[in-house]
Amino acid sequence: MSSVSLKKDGLDEKGEPLSFYQLEEHHHPEGSSTMLGFWMYLMSDCLIFAVLFAAYGVLGSSYAGGPTPKEIFELPLVAVNTAMLLFSSITYGFAMLSMEEGRQRIMQMWLAFTGLFGLCFLSIEMYEFATLIHEGAGPTRSAFLSSFFTLVGTHGLHVTMGFIWLVTLMVQVQKHGLIAANKRRLMCLSMFWHFLDVIWIGVFTFVYLMGSLR
Repeated sequence: MSSVSLKKDGLDEKGEPLSFYQLEEHHHPEGSSTMLGFWMYLMSDCLIFAVLFAAYGVLGSSYAGGPTPKEIFELPLVAVNTAMLLFSSITYGFAMLSMEEGRQRIMQMWLAFTGLFGLCFLSIEMYEFATLIHEGAGPTRSAFLSSFFTLVGTHGLHVTMGFIWLVTLMVQVQKHGLIAANKRRLMCLSMFWHFLDVIWIGVFTFVYLMGSLR
């Protein structure tokens, strides 16, 4: 891509002074605007999760006579779920290394492992939600549970969209190979996936771990 800027020249080709502005093109690396735009998106997502964390911090102790975090959270199960997401970030890192080396088949294998770990994470989270609702600890039971389901559910929705994006990219790579556009998309998904990993570490620490210690 290129942008156009105004540059004032003192002399023209004949050495005569100029009194007007001349257009000059500046070339930028291909895809630079895409990466900048995606960074801006991630920053906006940070604000969304910051608001949800703040809401949980305010409402997380409003039990309304209902269950407390210590009574409903199963830390061993949550720890396994956390491991699934961490493993998915590791396998995605291996996929990016394979991409840089041009090893498409190996990269696809690592992406498949990433998707598998992502599915395990979502399955465990759905099981947790279904169990809580079955036990009467649904999102309408108290302000604590409303903020909990909103925060964790929003993260789970992001992981779901990331999984769909991952599968779509695997199909695109299979059809068109490791072209520049696909590499750029894989890098954007890499940032998104690791971002979700960081957010989940905050959820695990702030919501589950600290909640179980109350």
